[in-house]
Amino acid sequence: MNTTVAGPDGQPRCRWCAAAPEFFAYHDREWGFPVDDDRRLFEKLCLESFQSGLSWRTILAKRENFRAAFHGFDFHRVARFTARDVERLLGDEGIVRHRGKIEAVINNARRAQEMVKAEGSLAAFFWRYEPDEADLGAPQTVSTSDASVRLSKDLKKLGWAFVGPTTVFAFMQAMGLINDHAEACVMRAQASQARLRFKRPR
Repeated sequence: MNTTVAGPDGQPRCRWCAAAPEFFAYHDREWGFPVDDDRRLFEKLCLESFQSGLSWRTILAKRENFRAAFHGFDFHRVARFTARDVERLLGDEGIVRHRGKIEAVINNARRAQEMVKAEGSLAAFFWRYEPDEADLGAPQTVSTSDASVRLSKDLKKLGWAFVGPTTVFAFMQAMGLINDHAEACVMRAQASQARLRFKRPR
């Protein structure tokens, strides 16, 4: 099966971009490029949690609404949310109104604060789970990995919620912990170069 589709410029992109026109910009500018900013990492993990059981197109279309609802995913502010905030968010038609997922974001914000105190940053913690290139299979052939299973288990031990291995693997793809662009995708080389230049947080 062909793993790419022609992009707007005629160059090959990962086939999943064909599902929606707006996917091309997200794919070219964000997906698979390394991230070390804690707020962006928290946002990416939260959005992947909201995506569970839904289409990514739904989440991407609502991303600005999510950002507004959760104060730009500033986890220090979200950690102060109360039961009243949960009810407010359940009435917000601009986001996914799922009580468990909303409560998970608030819980995870508090866990993120704890992680920063213990590890220095979220980035320092997450980048420890970067797998060796030799341990990776062909791009986009799996939905979990040994690394995502390990990270999922460790997050759950720390009290994080809605962080199953599949959600965590999607997070790893999105934040550039792995380069899962298709071999023939024009962005694979750019993501690889970005990863070479990237300074891993400690």
